[in-house]
Amino acid sequence: MTGGQGMEWNDQLVGRKSYGCDVLFRVVDVLERDGEEIAILYGADIRLVADAPISDLALMTDKEIEKFEEEYRSLEEESFHSFTADTKQNEDRKNSSSSLSFHLPGRVLHMDGDPRYLKKCVDAYTSLSVPVIGIHCQEKEMPERVSSLIDQYQPQILVLTGHDAYLSSRGKKSDINAYRNSVSFVKAVQEARRKMPSLDQLVIFAGACQSHFESLIHAGANFASSPLRVNIHALDPVYTVGKISYTSFKDSIFMEDILRHTLANEDGIGGVETKGVLRIGTPYRAEMYQD
Repeated sequence: MTGGQGMEWNDQLVGRKSYGCDVLFRVVDVLERDGEEIAILYGADIRLVADAPISDLALMTDKEIEKFEEEYRSLEEESFHSFTADTKQNEDRKNSSSSLSFHLPGRVLHMDGDPRYLKKCVDAYTSLSVPVIGIHCQEKEMPERVSSLIDQYQPQILVLTGHDAYLSSRGKKSDINAYRNSVSFVKAVQEARRKMPSLDQLVIFAGACQSHFESLIHAGANFASSPLRVNIHALDPVYTVGKISYTSFKDSIFMEDILRHTLANEDGIGGVETKGVLRIGTPYRAEMYQD
């Protein structure tokens, strides 16, 4: 369905006709460029930012929106059940040796350029019982803010995400300046590493759709997107670091451990061998929590 002249486009769910409406986008702004109205688009379920002439937009019908949402809802549920089953199995194994222990999963500082995605992610962390502090922060502001936020919240895990995209008109895929927000993510990782240099002291996930993976890893991220410049889902950072949060500091995590819980595959998320941050303590007594 095509919108009429003079309609209010902000917050509308749309597709790009030139791409066959393959991705569901939300219009976040409309700008004028060379006498033409250009819409700024955020992926509704993937961490992609794009722009398109208003003339290229098609309003999605309720039926089309439901089809997109059902597809991603099914994937999200699969990731959730995979994560919770894996976590329960690990807890049962550890508790078999001591029924009097308690667990301290790693605390996450999640900085997100998209307030809608931030809420979605915080809700997911809560469902997974992962301690989280969620901060809405524009991608370009992350390098300036990350250091003070680390001081304030003392996380074991840092997520730097939002929206990104590779723009072929700006250069080759190897050129980090050809990306919308990869430079900002890299600078934020570098600032975080100045504060906490060790990969095991602070575990970092950085990036969004199509981000410059190599630069993020070289800057000091443990995990990043996107090795083959593909899109990642809004919740992929959550399931990536959730696995870290609930893995013992004595155990190493490999990419295959991460990917089975995410909606992306090795084309979308990569990283380096990393230790977990979970701590197990004793004793646990129910009466400790009774008045």
